[in-house]
Amino acid sequence: MRRHFRLSFIILIAILAVTPAFAQGQQRIPADVELIRDVEYGKGGGVSLKLDIIRPKTQPKDPMPVVIFVHGGGWYAGDKQGADLFLIPFARKGYFCASINYRLTTVAPFPAQIEDCKCAIRWMRAHAKEYNVDPRRIGVWGGSAGGHLVALLGTSAGRKELEGKGGWAGYSSRVQAVCDWCGPTDFLYWAEEVTKKGIDIAKLENEVAGGAISKLFGGPFSRKRDLARQAGPITYVSKDDPPFLIMHGDRDNIVPLSQSQVFHDALKKAGVDSTLKILEGAGHGFDPKYEAEKTVMEFFDKHLKPRR
Repeated sequence: MRRHFRLSFIILIAILAVTPAFAQGQQRIPADVELIRDVEYGKGGGVSLKLDIIRPKTQPKDPMPVVIFVHGGGWYAGDKQGADLFLIPFARKGYFCASINYRLTTVAPFPAQIEDCKCAIRWMRAHAKEYNVDPRRIGVWGGSAGGHLVALLGTSAGRKELEGKGGWAGYSSRVQAVCDWCGPTDFLYWAEEVTKKGIDIAKLENEVAGGAISKLFGGPFSRKRDLARQAGPITYVSKDDPPFLIMHGDRDNIVPLSQSQVFHDALKKAGVDSTLKILEGAGHGFDPKYEAEKTVMEFFDKHLKPRR
């Protein structure tokens, strides 16, 4: 599998680690934006969990809506710093933004990753006054592995078994809007699809993104069905879930388009406000022609910006 995809301001490299070329671009911070690196937001299994803050340099009078970015990397790679260029336009429009690191599968298997993401949401609420943010308007955005985690944040609010003990237990980890770019949502359905096509399930477990799924579960997920079900955002879909924007390329050869389709259908059936945008010709990563960041901005503006 190629290690590097084409990069630009709006291309998300979701399954793969952030590339050096993109990391160089992250240093171009506009004068009206403030970047604060490596703020500790909790502890995960004794590991210090950190996030980067990107916010307007001149603080607005009213509390800011929040967008939190969860990086991809197959749950085993990637880094929070890759989100700088995605979040800068939001900060310039008055959003308080954060990009988080979480424990990778090289450190701990699932559910460590979602526990850390939930801890970050709780930390944000605990520090709402300090950072002048609106705890009622928190959106999350991620792609592939990050898309999986933000989708799970969106559907699993209140599930104690996924909260972890990272800190800020008195606060909610519920979010108010979710943007999922090509994230896995139903691992068991994915396995069924592969089997129906006559493909050995071992190929999915060991070859897709370097065996990322098996690393997530700490072993072949055909032997970890309960954990696979627990990790699926589709498992927890309910009518009180927040609005979703789901984007997926119809030529994605890593995470099947069907993962977004079945998830969108489940959300709609439950009465959730869900929009699925299928990008014709797009693979696992979106070309500038799709104007994906514009769609994301419109989505969060609609659901997180105060209505005048």
